[in-house]
Amino acid sequence: MKNPITPDLVYRIKTSGDPSISPNRSLLAYTLGWVDEESLTSCSKIMSFDLKQGYSRELTKGIKDSAAKFSPDGTRLAFLRSIDEGPLQVWVMSVDGSEVKQVTNFKKGVFDYVWSPIGLRLAVCVDVDPTAERDKPDMLPQVTVVSRLRYRYDTLGWRGDSHYHLFVVDIENSESYQITDGDWDDTAPVWSPDGSQIAFVSGRRDDRDFFALNEAYTVSATGGEPKLVSEGLYSIGAITWSPDGERLAVVGSEAPEGMVLWQGWLYVLEDGKEPRKLTDDSIKPYLGFPSVMRPATLHWVESGQVMFLGEKEGESFLCRVPADSGPIESVWGGSCLSTALALDDTLGLAVVVASTPNSPSDLYEIDLAIGGYRQLTDHNAEYLIDHPTAEMEKFSIQRPGFDIECRLFFPPGFDESLVYPLVLDIHGGPNGAFYDSFVPVQQVLASNGYLVLAVNPRGSSTYGTEFMMAVLEDWGGEDYQDLMAAVDHVSQRSYVASERLGVHGYSYGGYMTSWTVGHTHRFKAAVVGAPCVNLHSMYGTSDIGISFGEAQWGGSVISAADKMLERSPISYAAEVDTPVLLLHGEADARCPISQSEEYFTVLKRLGKDVEFVRFPGCSHLFPRTGHPKLREEYISRTLDWFNTYLG
Repeated sequence: MKNPITPDLVYRIKTSGDPSISPNRSLLAYTLGWVDEESLTSCSKIMSFDLKQGYSRELTKGIKDSAAKFSPDGTRLAFLRSIDEGPLQVWVMSVDGSEVKQVTNFKKGVFDYVWSPIGLRLAVCVDVDPTAERDKPDMLPQVTVVSRLRYRYDTLGWRGDSHYHLFVVDIENSESYQITDGDWDDTAPVWSPDGSQIAFVSGRRDDRDFFALNEAYTVSATGGEPKLVSEGLYSIGAITWSPDGERLAVVGSEAPEGMVLWQGWLYVLEDGKEPRKLTDDSIKPYLGFPSVMRPATLHWVESGQVMFLGEKEGESFLCRVPADSGPIESVWGGSCLSTALALDDTLGLAVVVASTPNSPSDLYEIDLAIGGYRQLTDHNAEYLIDHPTAEMEKFSIQRPGFDIECRLFFPPGFDESLVYPLVLDIHGGPNGAFYDSFVPVQQVLASNGYLVLAVNPRGSSTYGTEFMMAVLEDWGGEDYQDLMAAVDHVSQRSYVASERLGVHGYSYGGYMTSWTVGHTHRFKAAVVGAPCVNLHSMYGTSDIGISFGEAQWGGSVISAADKMLERSPISYAAEVDTPVLLLHGEADARCPISQSEEYFTVLKRLGKDVEFVRFPGCSHLFPRTGHPKLREEYISRTLDWFNTYLG
């Protein structure tokens, strides 16, 4: 008997990540993550996969172990461990899982780390709070003093004077020394091949409070004055050294808007020369989500090529490009979203983490010589056999200036002779994108009888710079028309119940959902997740109101006030005729909960059908990383709202 995918998939789905290949190519270490349903705790452990024999075994028994990396000689594994919800620290063990010992003991833990080439030291990225050691009365309330704009960051919370900085740690005696300091963040350390220098990403520009820009630096592994090496680029997202240690390859951007996260390019950096671009708009190097996720990896291999995960039109690929210029070659990929890459030292194989529309997270081994691949893990097979996933159709519609790519998800057992309600799902960003991947809320809706339309309107990433930049200063303009054109196109199909349409979106998707119901009455139910509905107030309350908002909305709250209000969904609340469900985390610093409070108040005062659900202690990323119960409830309330109004 086949069962629908329900919101409790939060407790059923397992994730695989953080692949690391041993130098002799015999073993793969990776992180297996899951939710313990009894304790409602997110758990993870380190697994070892024998690449020759083809089986996995458990290496650690910690509750929260992750990010294992083999030492250069292959005899040891370092990994991150949290004990009793404490900060992550680096631990080291032998490759068989024995002789486990703790190496670091930083007050706020370790965010990222990397082995030195010889394997005797680690470079670690640590959150440093200069006020943490000051004596404070335990029982008395304390004020917090704000003297800079960037005093908090979503998911990280209050930052105050805290900043990420780099330390070098001796593996044997755990002694450490700090090699960077200052009123800024230094992240993403990478050792030079001879171990004498460390390259890193730094946000130490003078205008760092106003713009989300950063640069690449190098510093002696013993400390000293860092050297700027990325002059000419506005923003850097990832770094790797050339095999001879004379040059660097980076993912960077020349755009002053600081868009490297949404569209970057590969560059070669060399002393005394301008940055040399290796890639074009045909591919977007994958970067993940800096400051929350550990940085993406690049590999400059002995053959003179740079290998990286690239993205194009909502699909991921393993790519390589000659460092001395030449065409980009796709080695593997398509029809997936890949979020991690590991290469062996001899460049015979690669391992990637990938999600497909039919599976949330698996590891794949790729033969770099012949291009063949095999799936290594299938931890969700039993669940997915009993809970079939939605089938996906991709198509494009033509709009002035651009083709707009769409993904339509069909309920399992879809029957073209029947009629189904349809939900338009809108991604965040606006420079995010929907990929060929497993999205829980889409799978739950489709599995419970809904067609789900996922559109990548102008502004989405992975379609080139012109496409991505087209949304700047035009929120609610042509992007909205792209979405409505896609709904028009699909609604012509005989099996679409065009009188039973719903719309859901989160973040910018929440903005666009609230904008939509203020400009059309065709949708019979709307779920608005963590929206920004008032750009004027968002500017001064979001952690990125200035660094992000000025580029996206066309100026400051002084210079663009009228336009901000014109493009704010709250300005059209009187036109809303659709029942609205607002879902918002109370600790959201990105789109503060005051945005939903404003919208709820206005809609309620106008007598509209609206409900407001507050998720305690939850940041903007809680649907992905929050407490399992609240992640489940977000999906459950979304499904219930559509069931109530769409039937």
